[in-house]
This record gives sequence, C-alpha cells and structure tokens, in this order.
Amino acid sequence: MKTIGLLGGMSWESTALYYRLINEETKRRLGGLHSARIVLESLDFQDVETLQDRGDWAGAAELLAKAARRIEAAGADFLLICTNTMHKVADEVAAVINIPLLHIADATAAQIKDAGIDTVGLLGTRFTMEQEFYKGRLNEKGVTVLTPPESGRGLVHTVIYDELCRGVVKDESRQAFLAIIDDLAEHGAQGVIEGCTEIGMLVKEDHTDVKLFDTARIHAAAAVAAALVN
Repeated sequence: MKTIGLLGGMSWESTALYYRLINEETKRRLGGLHSARIVLESLDFQDVETLQDRGDWAGAAELLAKAARRIEAAGADFLLICTNTMHKVADEVAAVINIPLLHIADATAAQIKDAGIDTVGLLGTRFTMEQEFYKGRLNEKGVTVLTPPESGRGLVHTVIYDELCRGVVKDESRQAFLAIIDDLAEHGAQGVIEGCTEIGMLVKEDHTDVKLFDTARIHAAAAVAAALVN
C-alpha cells in the first residue's frame, strides 16, 4: 500500500474525520488488522483563517506549499489537501512537489458523473461557492453548479466558521441547511455537494431525500483507492 500524505488542520475537526474514514475504508478493503500508511501534517487553522480573511492567498499558498514539501520528504507517495476551500491554492502547492496531488473536486466530479447527474447544488465557504477555482473545475468535468442566494451563502459560511470548525453542531443550523438544500433541488439541482469537509458533521444522508455528495468521504475513499493501485 502506498503512503497517503494528508495536509490537514483546516479544521482539525474534518482532518480527524479523514483519518477515521481512510482507515475504515482500508480495513473494509483489506480486512484483518490493516490500517492505512499515512503521513499527516496538521496546520494551525488560526494562521490559515487569518490569511484567508486578509485575502492573502499568496501567503496561504506559501504556508501550504512548505507543509506539502515536508510531507513529501517524510515519504508520502501522493498528497491530499484535507479541505475544499484551500484547493484555491492547489495549483501552487502541486507546483512545488514531485508527487501527485489528488484534487478533491476531481474525485467529487467523478462521483457525480457516476451517479448520472449533471446539475448539482454547492454548499461551502463563500470562497468555494463564489469563486471559480472550484466551480470552474467542476464545470470542466461537465457538471453544472448552482449556489444559494446571497443570504443562504452568508448563513452557510457563518455556520461553517463559527460552529462546525469549532466542533459545534446545532439542530437549528441543520434545519436551515436543509431548507437551503430543498431550495436548490427546487431550482434544478439533482444532488448537493457538501463542499466543505465539515458539513457532513451537520447534514447526513438520512436527513434529506436529496442526494448528497460528502466531499470528505469521497476524497478519503479516492485516497485509499489510489493507495492500493500497484
């Protein structure tokens, strides 16, 4: 099995989920006492969030690129950035390492196409919902992306940073998300991408009839599949 490199800590809540999901999938596929070979570097999310808030994406790219090089030096065979939003600097990170970067949007797009879907709603941070680095990559794969109106985008962003990234899960926030998901479905979304790796903590498949694409689960499963390729 290849060694999976995880660039995490953004937030640690979802990185802990990645670790569990990757090991559960490894056990499911290999059985016995098997677990995944992982090299993990966990950043201080406060440092990352400060750069995001300032709009200093060059500084954020430098921070992640340095960590990615350390992960490669520690023996990882390929790299995952364990967050949707920071894929905004994925190209800059990929440019400074000599191992493949497994892009979360590519893995998600593959799942969407496998489901026979071509139009999806997208929930995530404002950066992910409003900028082209994520939606554009999905568009290139033949996926049409719908996002909530301004009020919905603001609510989703606030819940992510003020609640989910702090490990807080509120039923009132779940109900608000479900209303947004229903609205996206009414406007033509055949499914909804949980385009922030923490959203799966709040909204799960049994909460709605709308098909959900949990990006943390998808990315983790893709990592194990890549690690098991000879």
